[in-house]
Amino acid sequence: MNRLYHDSEDWVRSGACRQYDPELFFPVSSTGPGRQSTDLAKAVCRSCPVRQECLRWALRAGEADGVWGGTTPEERRYMRRELAPVA
Repeated sequence: MNRLYHDSEDWVRSGACRQYDPELFFPVSSTGPGRQSTDLAKAVCRSCPVRQECLRWALRAGEADGVWGGTTPEERRYMRRELAPVA
C-alpha cells in the first residue's frame, strides 16, 4: 500500500468534512455559487481538528482540486512555490 495514503487513513476519520456532502469541497468554479461553496467549505475546515494534517497531505500529494486543509487549489499552488527550494 502506498505510504502516503496509508498515513492519511489515520486523520481522515476525524475530519470535520465527513459530516458534509463531498461536493461542497469541490466547487465547480471560483465565482458565484462556487465561491459560496468555497467559503462554506473553508469555514468547515477552520473548525476541523485535523486541518493541518489535511493540508500537509494535499501539499505532498499535489492535490490540484478542491478545498483541503482550508485552502483552495490556487492557495496551495502559491504555498508550493513558496516552499520550493531555490535552485
